[in-house]
Amino acid sequence: QRLKITAVTLFSSLSFKTSPLIPITLLILLFPPHKNSTIMNILILLPLTITCVSAFSGGAMKMSSVHSSSGRRTFFKTASASFFAVGSFVASPSISSARLDPVNRPDLLPTEPGANVIQIEKFLTKGQAKRMDDMLLKLEQDTGFRLRVLCQSYPNTPGLAVRDYWDLGKEGQKDDKYIVLVVDQFGGKGNVLNFNVGEGVKFALPNVFWTRLQGKYGSTFFVKENGIDLAIVNAVESIVQCLRTEDQFCVNVPDQGVSMKSLGL
Repeated sequence: QRLKITAVTLFSSLSFKTSPLIPITLLILLFPPHKNSTIMNILILLPLTITCVSAFSGGAMKMSSVHSSSGRRTFFKTASASFFAVGSFVASPSISSARLDPVNRPDLLPTEPGANVIQIEKFLTKGQAKRMDDMLLKLEQDTGFRLRVLCQSYPNTPGLAVRDYWDLGKEGQKDDKYIVLVVDQFGGKGNVLNFNVGEGVKFALPNVFWTRLQGKYGSTFFVKENGIDLAIVNAVESIVQCLRTEDQFCVNVPDQGVSMKSLGL
């Protein structure tokens, strides 16, 4: 009878993530020490005590691992979904936690179709933007990957309207090999490089690649020291170089100083 009560108490305690001291204390109360048998006391209490502590520790570690993994997946899912909901994929946790009102302003889009680089906020010179547009056009022709760049200053953004202009991110769309780079300084409070990545790109460039790319070129420190135009150019060239490799796969951000040939130029 004591063994049954102890077992029920033990598993109830563990299931509610309480301290292992509770079932250990109950074990001592339910199995009082034998006055004349030290060996019997050890045989009864030691294995049960070890079981309690091991089960509790293992369960706590497992729960911590699950919550950590779930948190990372949730961040990228939420951030990815937010681009077409509010017009940008916000990387900075302090900013992404704020609720941004949806924007849908097709009047801010170019009058002519087919622009791969749209500058609502003029972060690039005309020459930089033209060269980048040509590079992205050739990337799509050679590999099928569509990389688009939107320079904005929220709320001054076309927002949802870019989805129709670029024909991206639509429900049930089969062509999901696209990347949208949204450049927004958010008043200098966050990372300037924000990405929306289609499912067809996530195998070639996994989440860790985007995190490292943001950290290398999108930080406020890099922008302050080198300029936002160089941050955009370096980021785009890194993506293009990775997608043009034989394996079409990158985890680490390529070094600067790439050749024009590696960029398809």
